Amino acid sequence: MSVAIALFTRDLRVHDNPVLTAAAREADQVVPLFVVDEALVPDRCPPNRAHFLAAALAELDKELRALGGALVVRRGTVIDEVDRVVRETGAASVHLAEDVSRYSRVREQALRRISNTSVQCHSGSVTATSTELVPSTGRDHFAVFTPYFRRWSAAHHRTPLPAPRSLSVPPIRGEELPQPADLGSGQPSPQLRVGGESTGRALLHDWLDGPIADYARDNDYLAADATSRLSPYLHFGCVSPSEVVSRVDTATEGGLAFVRQLAWRDFHHQVLAARPDAAWSDYRTRVTAGPDDEKAVAAWRDGRTGYPIVDAGMRQLRAEGWMPGRARLISASFLAKSLRQDWRVGAAHFLHWLVDADLANNQLNWQWVAGTGTDTRPNRILNPLRQADRYDPDGTYVRRWLPELAHLPGASIHRPWRANVDPAEYPAPIIDCVGS
Repeated sequence: MSVAIALFTRDLRVHDNPVLTAAAREADQVVPLFVVDEALVPDRCPPNRAHFLAAALAELDKELRALGGALVVRRGTVIDEVDRVVRETGAASVHLAEDVSRYSRVREQALRRISNTSVQCHSGSVTATSTELVPSTGRDHFAVFTPYFRRWSAAHHRTPLPAPRSLSVPPIRGEELPQPADLGSGQPSPQLRVGGESTGRALLHDWLDGPIADYARDNDYLAADATSRLSPYLHFGCVSPSEVVSRVDTATEGGLAFVRQLAWRDFHHQVLAARPDAAWSDYRTRVTAGPDDEKAVAAWRDGRTGYPIVDAGMRQLRAEGWMPGRARLISASFLAKSLRQDWRVGAAHFLHWLVDADLANNQLNWQWVAGTGTDTRPNRILNPLRQADRYDPDGTYVRRWLPELAHLPGASIHRPWRANVDPAEYPAPIIDCVGS
Protein backbone atom coordinates (compact mmCIF):
# COMPACT_ATOMS: atom_id res chain seq x y z
CA MET A 1 0.00 0.00 0.00
CA SER A 2 1.21 3.50 -0.78
CA VAL A 3 2.16 5.72 2.18
CA ALA A 4 2.52 9.49 2.51
CA ILE A 5 3.68 11.58 5.46
CA ALA A 6 1.72 14.65 6.55
CA LEU A 7 4.31 16.57 8.58
CA PHE A 8 2.52 18.96 10.94
CA THR A 9 4.39 22.15 11.76
CA ARG A 10 2.32 25.33 12.16
CA ASP A 11 -0.87 23.79 10.77
CA LEU A 12 -2.26 21.84 13.72
CA ARG A 13 -5.70 21.08 12.30
CA VAL A 14 -7.62 18.64 10.11
CA HIS A 15 -10.06 21.15 8.56
CA ASP A 16 -8.81 23.12 5.56
CA ASN A 17 -5.36 21.63 5.79
CA PRO A 18 -3.73 21.37 2.33
CA VAL A 19 -0.96 19.17 3.76
CA LEU A 20 -3.27 16.53 5.21
CA THR A 21 -5.66 16.67 2.27
CA ALA A 22 -2.90 16.16 -0.30
CA ALA A 23 -1.37 13.27 1.63
CA ALA A 24 -4.74 11.55 2.02
CA ARG A 25 -5.57 11.97 -1.68
CA GLU A 26 -2.21 10.69 -2.84
CA ALA A 27 -1.73 7.58 -0.73
CA ASP A 28 -3.65 4.67 0.73
CA GLN A 29 -2.18 5.33 4.16
CA VAL A 30 -1.05 8.52 5.88
CA VAL A 31 1.38 9.09 8.74
CA PRO A 32 0.18 12.26 10.58
CA LEU A 33 3.56 13.14 12.04
CA PHE A 34 4.63 15.74 14.57
CA VAL A 35 8.26 15.93 15.61
CA VAL A 36 9.14 17.43 18.98
CA ASP A 37 12.12 19.18 17.45
CA GLU A 38 15.13 19.18 19.73
CA ALA A 39 16.50 22.12 17.77
CA LEU A 40 13.64 24.21 19.18
CA VAL A 41 12.61 22.71 22.52
CA PRO A 42 12.93 23.31 25.32
CA ASP A 43 15.37 26.23 25.05
CA ARG A 44 13.57 28.08 22.25
CA CYS A 45 10.00 27.36 23.33
CA PRO A 46 8.91 29.72 26.13
CA PRO A 47 6.43 28.42 28.71
CA ASN A 48 3.30 30.09 27.33
CA ARG A 49 3.82 28.64 23.88
CA ALA A 50 4.77 25.26 25.36
CA HIS A 51 1.46 25.05 27.22
CA PHE A 52 -0.54 26.17 24.21
CA LEU A 53 1.29 23.77 21.90
CA ALA A 54 0.66 20.82 24.23
CA ALA A 55 -3.06 21.60 24.29
CA ALA A 56 -3.17 22.07 20.52
CA LEU A 57 -1.47 18.72 19.90
CA ALA A 58 -3.92 16.99 22.22
CA GLU A 59 -6.88 18.44 20.33
CA LEU A 60 -5.27 17.55 16.99
CA ASP A 61 -4.83 13.95 18.12
CA LYS A 62 -8.50 13.85 19.15
CA GLU A 63 -9.59 15.16 15.75
CA LEU A 64 -7.39 12.62 13.95
CA ARG A 65 -8.75 9.77 16.06
CA ALA A 66 -12.28 10.76 15.06
CA LEU A 67 -11.17 10.10 11.47
CA GLY A 68 -9.73 6.70 12.33
CA GLY A 69 -6.13 7.89 12.66
CA ALA A 70 -3.90 9.24 15.41
CA LEU A 71 -1.06 11.70 15.74
CA VAL A 72 2.34 10.02 15.50
CA VAL A 73 4.74 11.86 17.79
CA ARG A 74 8.50 11.52 17.54
CA ARG A 75 11.25 13.39 19.35
CA GLY A 76 14.59 14.34 17.82
CA THR A 77 15.56 16.44 14.82
CA VAL A 78 12.90 16.77 12.14
CA ILE A 79 15.19 15.49 9.40
CA ASP A 80 16.31 12.39 11.30
CA GLU A 81 12.81 11.47 12.42
CA VAL A 82 11.22 11.96 9.01
CA ASP A 83 14.00 9.88 7.49
CA ARG A 84 13.30 7.11 10.01
CA VAL A 85 9.57 7.16 9.26
CA VAL A 86 10.29 7.00 5.52
CA ARG A 87 12.46 3.92 6.04
CA GLU A 88 9.99 2.28 8.46
CA THR A 89 6.92 2.76 6.27
CA GLY A 90 8.28 3.05 2.74
CA ALA A 91 6.60 6.45 2.42
CA ALA A 92 7.11 7.90 -1.05
CA SER A 93 6.28 11.51 -0.21
CA VAL A 94 6.38 14.08 2.56
CA HIS A 95 3.91 16.97 2.68
CA LEU A 96 4.38 20.09 4.81
CA ALA A 97 3.19 23.69 4.96
CA GLU A 98 5.08 26.56 3.37
CA ASP A 99 6.66 28.82 5.99
CA VAL A 100 8.98 31.81 5.78
CA SER A 101 11.50 31.76 8.61
CA ARG A 102 15.11 30.97 7.85
CA TYR A 103 14.81 27.85 9.99
CA SER A 104 11.79 26.57 8.06
CA ARG A 105 13.53 27.19 4.73
CA VAL A 106 16.61 25.26 5.86
CA ARG A 107 14.36 22.48 7.14
CA GLU A 108 12.59 22.19 3.79
CA GLN A 109 15.89 22.03 1.90
CA ALA A 110 17.20 19.31 4.21
CA LEU A 111 14.01 17.27 3.82
CA ARG A 112 14.47 17.32 0.06
CA ARG A 113 17.77 15.49 0.50
CA ILE A 114 16.13 12.45 2.09
CA SER A 115 16.49 9.60 -0.37
CA ASN A 116 13.65 7.75 -2.07
CA THR A 117 11.00 10.34 -1.29
CA SER A 118 9.55 13.53 -2.73
CA VAL A 119 8.77 16.65 -0.70
CA GLN A 120 5.74 18.82 -1.45
CA CYS A 121 5.49 22.19 0.26
CA HIS A 122 1.96 23.64 0.33
CA SER A 123 1.26 27.38 0.27
CA GLY A 124 -1.81 29.03 1.72
CA SER A 125 -1.70 27.00 4.91
CA VAL A 126 0.16 29.16 7.44
CA THR A 127 -1.03 32.28 5.58
CA ALA A 128 -4.26 33.03 3.74
CA THR A 129 -2.50 33.33 0.39
CA SER A 130 0.87 32.39 -1.03
CA THR A 131 3.82 34.44 0.14
CA GLU A 132 4.91 34.60 -3.50
CA LEU A 133 2.59 37.49 -4.39
CA VAL A 134 4.95 40.00 -5.98
CA PRO A 135 4.46 43.47 -7.47
CA SER A 136 4.37 44.00 -11.22
CA THR A 137 7.45 46.23 -10.93
CA GLY A 138 9.65 43.15 -10.75
CA ARG A 139 10.61 43.58 -7.08
CA ASP A 140 10.66 40.44 -4.97
CA HIS A 141 8.13 41.72 -2.41
CA PHE A 142 5.74 44.53 -1.54
CA ALA A 143 7.26 47.09 0.83
CA VAL A 144 4.04 49.12 1.29
CA PHE A 145 0.84 47.59 2.61
CA THR A 146 -1.81 49.45 0.58
CA PRO A 147 -0.74 48.17 -2.87
CA TYR A 148 -0.14 44.76 -1.29
CA PHE A 149 -3.69 44.70 0.06
CA ARG A 150 -5.09 45.54 -3.37
CA ARG A 151 -3.12 42.68 -4.89
CA TRP A 152 -3.97 40.37 -2.00
CA SER A 153 -7.69 41.14 -2.32
CA ALA A 154 -7.63 40.44 -6.06
CA ALA A 155 -5.60 37.24 -5.72
CA HIS A 156 -7.14 33.80 -5.88
CA HIS A 157 -8.34 32.64 -2.48
CA ARG A 158 -8.93 28.92 -2.55
CA THR A 159 -12.12 27.26 -1.37
CA PRO A 160 -11.67 25.79 2.12
CA LEU A 161 -10.98 22.07 2.18
CA PRO A 162 -13.10 19.69 4.27
CA ALA A 163 -11.43 17.36 6.71
CA PRO A 164 -10.69 13.95 5.19
CA ARG A 165 -13.58 11.52 5.64
CA SER A 166 -11.26 8.91 7.11
CA LEU A 167 -7.60 8.12 7.59
CA SER A 168 -5.65 4.89 7.64
CA VAL A 169 -2.34 4.99 9.49
CA PRO A 170 0.25 2.25 8.93
CA PRO A 171 1.59 0.37 11.96
CA ILE A 172 4.30 2.63 13.36
CA ARG A 173 5.73 3.50 16.73
CA GLY A 174 4.96 6.85 18.28
CA GLU A 175 5.62 8.48 21.62
CA GLU A 176 3.00 9.76 24.04
CA LEU A 177 1.61 13.21 23.47
CA PRO A 178 4.03 15.76 24.93
CA GLN A 179 3.20 17.61 28.09
CA PRO A 180 4.13 21.28 28.55
CA ALA A 181 7.25 20.33 30.52
CA ASP A 182 8.39 18.25 27.55
CA LEU A 183 8.25 21.31 25.31
CA GLY A 184 9.55 24.18 27.41
CA SER A 185 10.65 25.20 30.87
CA GLY A 186 9.45 27.89 33.23
CA GLN A 187 6.09 28.99 34.59
CA PRO A 188 3.40 30.18 32.17
CA SER A 189 1.32 33.30 32.60
CA PRO A 190 -1.23 32.74 35.40
CA GLN A 191 -4.22 33.67 33.22
CA LEU A 192 -3.03 31.97 30.02
CA ARG A 193 -5.76 30.62 27.74
CA VAL A 194 -4.93 27.47 25.79
CA GLY A 195 -6.68 25.33 23.20
CA GLY A 196 -6.46 23.75 19.80
CA GLU A 197 -8.55 23.16 16.71
CA SER A 198 -11.90 22.45 18.35
CA THR A 199 -11.47 25.36 20.78
CA GLY A 200 -10.33 27.67 18.00
CA ARG A 201 -13.20 26.76 15.69
CA ALA A 202 -15.70 27.39 18.47
CA LEU A 203 -14.07 30.76 19.15
CA LEU A 204 -14.23 31.61 15.45
CA HIS A 205 -17.90 30.65 15.28
CA ASP A 206 -18.74 32.87 18.24
CA TRP A 207 -16.69 35.76 16.80
CA LEU A 208 -18.41 35.62 13.41
CA ASP A 209 -21.81 35.22 15.04
CA GLY A 210 -21.90 38.80 16.26
CA PRO A 211 -18.88 40.59 17.77
CA ILE A 212 -17.12 41.07 14.43
CA ALA A 213 -19.85 43.54 13.43
CA ASP A 214 -18.43 46.09 15.87
CA TYR A 215 -14.77 45.37 15.17
CA ALA A 216 -14.05 48.47 13.06
CA ARG A 217 -15.61 50.73 15.67
CA ASP A 218 -14.32 49.14 18.87
CA ASN A 219 -11.12 47.18 18.28
CA ASP A 220 -8.77 49.98 19.37
CA TYR A 221 -10.70 50.74 22.58
CA LEU A 222 -8.74 48.83 25.17
CA ALA A 223 -11.47 48.30 27.74
CA ALA A 224 -13.88 46.90 25.14
CA ASP A 225 -11.89 43.68 24.64
CA ALA A 226 -13.31 43.81 21.11
CA THR A 227 -10.73 41.71 19.29
CA SER A 228 -11.21 38.12 18.16
CA ARG A 229 -8.52 36.53 20.37
CA LEU A 230 -7.83 34.20 17.43
CA SER A 231 -4.17 35.15 17.03
CA PRO A 232 -2.74 32.18 19.00
CA TYR A 233 -4.91 29.79 16.98
CA LEU A 234 -3.69 31.36 13.76
CA HIS A 235 -0.08 31.21 14.93
CA PHE A 236 -0.25 27.48 15.61
CA GLY A 237 -2.52 26.82 12.64
CA CYS A 238 -5.38 25.50 14.77
CA VAL A 239 -7.66 27.54 12.54
CA SER A 240 -6.97 28.19 8.88
CA PRO A 241 -6.42 31.83 7.88
CA SER A 242 -7.73 30.98 4.43
CA GLU A 243 -10.94 29.58 5.88
CA VAL A 244 -11.34 32.57 8.17
CA VAL A 245 -11.09 34.94 5.20
CA SER A 246 -13.65 32.89 3.27
CA ARG A 247 -16.16 33.08 6.12
CA VAL A 248 -15.93 36.83 6.76
CA ASP A 249 -18.42 39.14 5.07
CA THR A 250 -16.19 41.92 3.74
CA ALA A 251 -19.24 43.89 2.62
CA THR A 252 -19.61 44.92 6.27
CA GLU A 253 -17.38 47.53 7.87
CA GLY A 254 -16.36 45.20 10.67
CA GLY A 255 -15.66 42.31 8.33
CA LEU A 256 -13.49 44.39 6.02
CA ALA A 257 -11.49 45.83 8.91
CA PHE A 258 -10.91 42.35 10.30
CA VAL A 259 -9.80 40.93 6.95
CA ARG A 260 -7.34 43.80 6.58
CA GLN A 261 -5.67 42.56 9.75
CA LEU A 262 -5.34 39.08 8.26
CA ALA A 263 -3.84 40.65 5.14
CA TRP A 264 -1.45 42.65 7.34
CA ARG A 265 -0.31 39.32 8.80
CA ASP A 266 0.28 37.93 5.30
CA PHE A 267 2.05 41.14 4.31
CA HIS A 268 4.70 40.63 6.95
CA HIS A 269 5.14 36.99 5.96
CA GLN A 270 5.91 37.96 2.38
CA VAL A 271 8.38 40.61 3.58
CA LEU A 272 10.21 38.08 5.74
CA ALA A 273 10.15 35.50 2.94
CA ALA A 274 12.06 37.96 0.75
CA ARG A 275 14.19 39.45 3.54
CA PRO A 276 14.87 36.70 6.12
CA ASP A 277 17.53 38.82 7.82
CA ALA A 278 14.77 41.25 8.87
CA ALA A 279 13.95 38.90 11.73
CA TRP A 280 16.83 40.49 13.68
CA SER A 281 18.38 43.13 11.39
CA ASP A 282 16.96 46.53 10.41
CA TYR A 283 14.85 46.29 7.28
CA ARG A 284 15.82 49.89 6.58
CA THR A 285 18.88 51.24 8.33
CA ARG A 286 18.09 54.33 10.32
CA VAL A 287 19.66 55.78 13.44
CA THR A 288 16.79 55.44 15.89
CA ALA A 289 18.10 54.02 19.16
CA GLY A 290 20.01 55.84 21.85
CA PRO A 291 22.41 54.44 24.47
CA ASP A 292 21.35 51.31 26.32
CA ASP A 293 19.40 52.05 29.48
CA GLU A 294 18.95 48.80 31.41
CA LYS A 295 17.09 50.51 34.25
CA ALA A 296 14.51 51.98 31.88
CA VAL A 297 14.13 48.69 30.01
CA ALA A 298 13.58 46.84 33.30
CA ALA A 299 10.88 49.35 34.30
CA TRP A 300 9.21 48.84 30.92
CA ARG A 301 9.30 45.05 31.20
CA ASP A 302 7.88 45.14 34.73
CA GLY A 303 5.10 47.63 34.00
CA ARG A 304 6.62 50.30 36.25
CA THR A 305 7.30 53.18 33.84
CA GLY A 306 4.97 55.63 35.57
CA TYR A 307 2.74 55.82 32.52
CA PRO A 308 -0.34 53.73 33.39
CA ILE A 309 -1.45 53.01 29.82
CA VAL A 310 1.98 51.51 29.05
CA ASP A 311 2.20 49.64 32.33
CA ALA A 312 -1.30 48.17 32.02
CA GLY A 313 -0.41 46.58 28.69
CA MET A 314 2.86 45.20 29.98
CA ARG A 315 1.17 43.69 33.03
CA GLN A 316 -1.53 42.13 30.89
CA LEU A 317 1.24 40.60 28.78
CA ARG A 318 2.76 38.94 31.86
CA ALA A 319 -0.63 37.87 33.23
CA GLU A 320 -2.22 36.48 30.05
CA GLY A 321 0.57 35.98 27.53
CA TRP A 322 -1.45 38.23 25.26
CA MET A 323 -2.36 41.87 24.80
CA PRO A 324 -4.57 43.73 22.30
CA GLY A 325 -3.00 45.27 19.22
CA ARG A 326 -3.40 48.85 20.40
CA ALA A 327 -1.64 48.05 23.69
CA ARG A 328 1.19 46.44 21.72
CA LEU A 329 1.61 49.58 19.63
CA ILE A 330 1.59 51.88 22.66
CA SER A 331 4.09 49.85 24.67
CA ALA A 332 6.37 49.25 21.67
CA SER A 333 6.40 52.92 20.71
CA PHE A 334 7.20 53.88 24.29
CA LEU A 335 10.26 51.63 24.36
CA ALA A 336 11.53 52.31 20.85
CA LYS A 337 10.62 55.98 20.41
CA SER A 338 10.14 57.54 23.85
CA LEU A 339 12.92 55.60 25.61
CA ARG A 340 14.92 55.25 22.37
CA GLN A 341 15.90 51.64 23.08
CA ASP A 342 16.72 49.07 20.42
CA TRP A 343 13.59 47.42 19.03
CA ARG A 344 15.23 44.00 19.31
CA VAL A 345 15.12 44.26 23.11
CA GLY A 346 11.36 44.68 23.04
CA ALA A 347 10.85 42.11 20.31
CA ALA A 348 12.71 39.50 22.36
CA HIS A 349 10.57 40.24 25.42
CA PHE A 350 7.39 39.86 23.37
CA LEU A 351 8.69 36.64 21.81
CA HIS A 352 9.15 35.22 25.28
CA TRP A 353 5.73 36.08 26.67
CA LEU A 354 3.28 36.27 23.75
CA VAL A 355 1.56 32.97 23.08
CA ASP A 356 0.92 34.17 19.52
CA ALA A 357 4.48 35.37 18.97
CA ASP A 358 4.94 34.88 15.24
CA LEU A 359 8.43 35.66 14.02
CA ALA A 360 7.29 37.55 10.91
CA ASN A 361 4.60 39.62 12.58
CA ASN A 362 6.28 40.21 15.93
CA GLN A 363 9.60 41.32 14.47
CA LEU A 364 8.26 43.34 11.57
CA ASN A 365 5.58 45.04 13.65
CA TRP A 366 8.33 46.06 16.05
CA GLN A 367 10.36 47.40 13.14
CA TRP A 368 7.29 49.25 11.84
CA VAL A 369 6.91 50.98 15.21
CA ALA A 370 10.64 51.63 15.60
CA GLY A 371 10.87 53.29 12.20
CA THR A 372 13.32 50.75 10.79
CA GLY A 373 10.66 48.75 8.95
CA THR A 374 8.05 49.32 6.26
CA ASP A 375 6.25 52.30 7.84
CA THR A 376 6.01 55.16 5.36
CA ARG A 377 6.10 57.57 8.33
CA PRO A 378 9.13 56.27 10.23
CA ASN A 379 9.29 59.23 12.60
CA ARG A 380 5.84 58.82 14.12
CA ILE A 381 5.69 58.65 17.92
CA LEU A 382 2.65 57.46 19.86
CA ASN A 383 2.40 59.75 22.86
CA PRO A 384 1.17 57.51 25.71
CA LEU A 385 -1.01 60.19 27.28
CA ARG A 386 -2.79 61.05 24.07
CA GLN A 387 -3.22 57.35 23.35
CA ALA A 388 -4.67 56.86 26.83
CA ASP A 389 -7.11 59.75 26.46
CA ARG A 390 -8.29 58.42 23.12
CA TYR A 391 -8.40 54.66 23.65
CA ASP A 392 -9.10 54.35 27.38
CA PRO A 393 -10.99 57.59 28.01
CA ASP A 394 -12.47 56.64 31.39
CA GLY A 395 -9.50 54.57 32.57
CA THR A 396 -11.33 51.24 32.69
CA TYR A 397 -8.52 49.27 31.03
CA VAL A 398 -5.82 50.73 33.27
CA ARG A 399 -7.98 50.18 36.36
CA ARG A 400 -8.26 46.50 35.44
CA TRP A 401 -4.50 45.94 35.41
CA LEU A 402 -3.20 48.51 37.90
CA PRO A 403 -5.24 47.91 41.06
CA GLU A 404 -2.98 50.25 43.06
CA LEU A 405 -4.48 53.13 41.04
CA ALA A 406 -8.07 51.89 41.01
CA HIS A 407 -9.14 54.55 43.52
CA LEU A 408 -8.41 57.35 41.04
CA PRO A 409 -11.62 58.45 39.30
CA GLY A 410 -12.18 58.49 35.55
CA ALA A 411 -9.43 59.68 33.25
CA SER A 412 -7.37 61.05 36.15
CA ILE A 413 -5.89 57.56 36.47
CA HIS A 414 -3.73 58.29 33.42
CA ARG A 415 -1.87 61.08 35.28
CA PRO A 416 -1.39 59.75 38.80
CA TRP A 417 1.38 62.28 39.55
CA ARG A 418 -1.30 64.97 39.66
CA ALA A 419 -3.04 63.05 42.46
CA ASN A 420 0.11 62.84 44.57
CA VAL A 421 0.14 59.05 44.49
CA ASP A 422 2.74 57.62 46.86
CA PRO A 423 5.79 56.65 44.73
CA ALA A 424 6.12 53.57 46.90
CA GLU A 425 2.75 52.43 45.54
CA TYR A 426 3.25 53.54 41.95
CA PRO A 427 6.38 55.14 40.47
CA ALA A 428 6.76 58.61 39.03
CA PRO A 429 7.26 58.74 35.25
CA ILE A 430 10.73 57.58 34.23
CA ILE A 431 10.80 60.20 31.46
CA ASP A 432 8.77 63.31 30.65
CA CYS A 433 6.45 62.84 27.69
CA VAL A 434 5.14 65.96 25.93
CA GLY A 435 1.67 66.90 27.05
CA SER A 436 1.87 65.43 30.55
